[in-house]
Amino acid sequence: MITTLVGKTFLSAYNEKYNKNYSAKEFFEKEYFELFFNHPKYMQWITNSPFVQMKAGQKPEKLSAEDRQEKLHNLFSKVGTEAPDASFAIGYPASESKEFASTSGLVSNVFIETEQEDVYYSWIGSGLGIGVAGGYNLLINDAAIALTTYDGWTIYRKYLNDPVLGNLRGNQINSWNGQWLTFRLGKRYDESFDFATLEDEKIFKVETSLAEVNTVNWSNLFFSLSNAYPEKSLNAYIYSFGQTNKTIGFIPIYLKAGKTLKDIFRQLFRTDLPFNNKDFQSIFGMHIKRACELGNIGLHALRPDSLKKYMDEDKNLSFKKEEENLIYQSYKTWLIAMLSKNKEEITDYTIELARLIQRYRAGAKGTDRMNLIKNDLLGAKSKKAFIDALTEMIDGIEGADLETLKKLKDEVHLMTNEEFGYFNTLLKFDYAFVEKQS
Repeated sequence: MITTLVGKTFLSAYNEKYNKNYSAKEFFEKEYFELFFNHPKYMQWITNSPFVQMKAGQKPEKLSAEDRQEKLHNLFSKVGTEAPDASFAIGYPASESKEFASTSGLVSNVFIETEQEDVYYSWIGSGLGIGVAGGYNLLINDAAIALTTYDGWTIYRKYLNDPVLGNLRGNQINSWNGQWLTFRLGKRYDESFDFATLEDEKIFKVETSLAEVNTVNWSNLFFSLSNAYPEKSLNAYIYSFGQTNKTIGFIPIYLKAGKTLKDIFRQLFRTDLPFNNKDFQSIFGMHIKRACELGNIGLHALRPDSLKKYMDEDKNLSFKKEEENLIYQSYKTWLIAMLSKNKEEITDYTIELARLIQRYRAGAKGTDRMNLIKNDLLGAKSKKAFIDALTEMIDGIEGADLETLKKLKDEVHLMTNEEFGYFNTLLKFDYAFVEKQS
């Protein structure tokens, strides 16, 4: 199982880094159990496992040290005497074949012998799952990422044990992993951080009666990983373990797409500072499930989720609110990335076309030209309709603008339908922008 594989990758790297020689069971007992379960607040809740099976009157926060040791030895006993199942081998099939559909992932009718060490590796791997918004976790079989994730475990435990933070929820290790990786690998990381810093970063949500870890947007995680590994491709297993398990499967993640967007943004707007801001980064990225349906996570998946309505409907940005400027910049960056992916130079071509169209509109009285631009040109759903609108504009344009319009007609004719959709949406935004500036 993938949890076992990731656990093996991590422990090998851990032993090498810290000059240890732990077996999986030794690491589980001396490190994992001590951090995750040997406290009034657990870091992880594994349904039906020995750690959550309580005797009458027992509650995790009321367990004595002896009670917790008893549950540890109950796990040891299961591993030593029973065939692995999902209650104590994380990510493995349920014990009853009839339950496979609702509680198991990666089930096969091919018998695979499981060593006892593999069971402990599965716990370690499960603790390295990276939670993202949308209810899914990512398991990435990469030693460096696993070690960085591990570095955050002791920090989460420190906050859970802090008496000042008595209302902080436990059992959120996967959500914590996602936030920790995003923060640790991001541009805003500072070694002197404290809980207040993390609260300001919206890693924690603190209310009067409850404090908890927010779940990070996958695009925030993506940009932080891209910042640390700009040329790397990762293979992530994307899943959700709970009362009902959900398995999306193995999805490639192309981190170079993050660098591409940052580079384009810098060329267009002479800065990349917004990419240091989580709110700006979170504009990018469709829902994680929709992103996975594309077959990989790269430029296509980073399409701003709210952009779709502007591509499919007769809507445009109004620029009445300050935040719309950043939304416009994010949309423009992604659209140009999609249009320029095979070009070495990034050109801000549509802004000049928008100014040309504005000059055309201003060259006559009445609303005829305004309606032509809004309904027939920028509202065109096909290349033919767009070219027909250009043809109608020719009588009102002369000189260099006429040559530009004729060249545009030829370029649109050669675009694919997908490229035309991106192009005309970008032109629509740029036209609204220059109109607002005039």
